[in-house]
Amino acid sequence: MRKLIKRFLEVTSDKSFMYLIEIVEVIVAKLLSLFMIIVIFATLGDLAIFIFQEILSPKEGSFSKTLFQTFGLFLNVLIALEILENITGYLKKHVLQVELVIVTSLIAIARKIIILDLKVTEGIEIIGLGIAILALSISYWIIRSSNQK
Repeated sequence: MRKLIKRFLEVTSDKSFMYLIEIVEVIVAKLLSLFMIIVIFATLGDLAIFIFQEILSPKEGSFSKTLFQTFGLFLNVLIALEILENITGYLKKHVLQVELVIVTSLIAIARKIIILDLKVTEGIEIIGLGIAILALSISYWIIRSSNQK
């Protein structure tokens, strides 16, 4: 009976629990990596289909709109790659790299600005995007400064 109680206490100890949590984190990160690879290839396929449909057989007077949509799709691929880099960086070091997360966020906002239709966008949305860019840029600068020291 003492052995059973001792074994139960070992299994439920903080060290064993933390080990179990680490295993779950690694499994989830690996699954996220695999799913993100699927998303990247799906996004590439979407980009290829869009290019073949819109660029090779353009409609009259819609080239600039098509160009911005193409840029948006390219940035979707880059954002997905950055997210995959975040996940693989976590798998390598078991630490979330804040600088990489901020860069990914900046790319996502840049994408939003590139594809922004100013005819249907309200001023408050533009102000919000500007504030988000400013906050992320300052955060990035602070992190880069502290990493260099």
